[in-house]
Amino acid sequence: MLTTTLNSSLVRTQIMALIQSGALGPAGRLPTERELSDQLGVGRRSIRLALEALEAEGLIWRRQGKGTFAGSPPDPTGALAAAIVGDTTPADIMEARLALEPALAALCARHALPSHIERMRHLAQRTLEAPNPDSAELWDGTLHRLIAQTAGNRPMMTMLALLDEVRGNETWRAIRSMARSEETKRKSDREHHAIIDAIESGLPDAAAEAMRNHLLTLIENLRRVGVLPKPVSGS
Repeated sequence: MLTTTLNSSLVRTQIMALIQSGALGPAGRLPTERELSDQLGVGRRSIRLALEALEAEGLIWRRQGKGTFAGSPPDPTGALAAAIVGDTTPADIMEARLALEPALAALCARHALPSHIERMRHLAQRTLEAPNPDSAELWDGTLHRLIAQTAGNRPMMTMLALLDEVRGNETWRAIRSMARSEETKRKSDREHHAIIDAIESGLPDAAAEAMRNHLLTLIENLRRVGVLPKPVSGS
């Protein structure tokens, strides 16, 4: 019997916690969608979306007729994120993202393969076509994580994972929903493709600048709805 309604990103976090708990056994086989639905108390659609995102990130893999398997080592960032989330503001998150993600995009431009680019464009399209803010946030986060993973720098990936865990809490997600509209969704799509284009062209500086512009747009949207303070005139 379903007792709780959780968004797909939080379901993803719970499935990752299950993977990291070591309870899956040596084969790393996940429970079925039905079993996960019963275990987590959520609908199978949310389970399916979360599994699709994890698969797109390369964190799980599926074998026809055999099941779904974990494909990533445990990451301790979740516990650390839980410890700091109460002391972290949206301004803190955006400052950290501005410092980190352009550098990740630049590294990604040096390492991305055609298969990575194809996956990035697929995720950008899923973000654009998402029918609701929950799905849009899920696919947007998946795209940004793929860029970080393709960059291939483990310490920086862990830093982004920490930010991602903090962003997954309900308060942050409600804030992001306030700043979303059809207009911002279309602009974000154009910015996503500008990032991917620069990465595909192997242009680190251009990729970093495109990512920075994308994050600055988000900051402006958050200022527009009153979540972040407006800059002091003349600063």
